[in-house]
Amino acid sequence: MPTWFDLGAVFAAAFFVTFATTPLVRRYALARGLVVQPDERRVHQRPTAQLGGTAMMAGFVVALGTAWATGGFDAIFSVHLQMLGLLVGAGIVWAVGTVDDVREMSAPAKTAGVVLGACVLFWSGINMQFFRIPFAGTIVLSADWAPLLTVLWVFGLCTAVNLIDGLDGLAAGIVAIAAGSFAAYGHKLLTSGLISTDNPSVLIAVIVVGLCLGFLPHNFHPARIFMGDGGALLLGVLMAASTMLVGGQSDESFSGQTYFFFAPLFIPLFILGVPILDTAFAIVRRARHRSGVATADKDHLHHRLMRLGHGQRRSVVILWLWTALLSAFVLYPAYTGKGDAILPILMLALGLLLYTLFHPGRRQARGAERDGEETDPAAPEPGEGLPSSDRGLPTQVP
Repeated sequence: MPTWFDLGAVFAAAFFVTFATTPLVRRYALARGLVVQPDERRVHQRPTAQLGGTAMMAGFVVALGTAWATGGFDAIFSVHLQMLGLLVGAGIVWAVGTVDDVREMSAPAKTAGVVLGACVLFWSGINMQFFRIPFAGTIVLSADWAPLLTVLWVFGLCTAVNLIDGLDGLAAGIVAIAAGSFAAYGHKLLTSGLISTDNPSVLIAVIVVGLCLGFLPHNFHPARIFMGDGGALLLGVLMAASTMLVGGQSDESFSGQTYFFFAPLFIPLFILGVPILDTAFAIVRRARHRSGVATADKDHLHHRLMRLGHGQRRSVVILWLWTALLSAFVLYPAYTGKGDAILPILMLALGLLLYTLFHPGRRQARGAERDGEETDPAAPEPGEGLPSSDRGLPTQVP
């Protein structure tokens, strides 16, 4: 079993490589004119470099190399095909997102790339073998269903992380909290003997935390660089791999932890609650307006928070705290052995509260109370409207 020193070394490698590489990537992006321009559906005010996912990919590769070099993960690396599949599959998905950042791809081409990466994961052994239905039992997936559900899971989490990447630091912070929580949960299962020492789930989650925290200082408002689709899709595929290795590859039962083992595939839905809920809202909203699922708009949860009067930083911190609260509710029964029965009720209550606060009708009511006064959702908070020269960002892009 890997020690805390081994896990700390991997985290440090992911953190420091991402942190140190991001300014270099930003400099390259600015020199090449690879920036995101402000427009009517974005909240940033100045041209901002992208390709932050390239620094994350560098951190991921070095962190994997560090894990191999420490010797503490020999059991994991003994399954050579699985780790090779993780590296190749994640690399394909990252490459697809990066190409889309540089030159916009069509939605079908982008989807095909993500599906290809998911197929590589499946062939390498990172896939779903069991599907558990809460309070109903476990379904052993057939050879027909296992590939489909694996691909859908990867695509769903990639889409969720990509959609929530709408404010400075939002996606990086939420995924860091989610991955940290899942790493703690996976470590609990590891020490309880419910997952084997050759299961890389905890290792992947720890790497994701390092990538996010290494990137976050450069991405928090006012952001100097965006992770882009390359970074969002990379984080999505890594979280999908980590969660599948826990929820989809074991039919063991854990005494005292009924909730977790009746529905382990739904744990990520709660730990990644904010982005997945936002994905569901976006799909329903766009279907109602008869627009494509890939059509961008300004009605995500973070946009609604800003229309309620919160600035970028406060909106991001609110959603970070909401994700941390979800994670705490999920982890409490795992570590205490009690609270399983009330956990679904608490989750439902949190979801209802979120909808009550942020649904469009509330925004319209607030607008009526203000006699039609329009609030600029992109207005900076006090102290945030600095000239571009003070932020180190160019006022003009070559």
